[in-house]
Amino acid sequence: MECETTTAAEIPRRLAPCFQEYDLERLDPEEHSDLIIERTLAYGDRRALRWLWQRYRRERIRAWVKRDGLRRLPWRRYTLWCVLLDLPRAPHPRSEEQRIWPY
Repeated sequence: MECETTTAAEIPRRLAPCFQEYDLERLDPEEHSDLIIERTLAYGDRRALRWLWQRYRRERIRAWVKRDGLRRLPWRRYTLWCVLLDLPRAPHPRSEEQRIWPY
């Protein structure tokens, strides 16, 4: 069995590509939970998603997707998570008011 390397806060180091502009060692799983959930849902592989579910549990992730997923996830990932988490999807395309960046 392969040994998993983690940060001091127990974030798997293999998640580093999801956080290229951040120092993985400085991320706190509770303080930065929104960022960690967002990036892992958007860019994580199966192992990363398995870790995410163990760390935050389904209801917390589901609540995040319902609250912030439309604005913060790529459209295809958002619709995937809505289906998997049994959430109603927002109509596409997103309106300008719902976008973080107006571009």
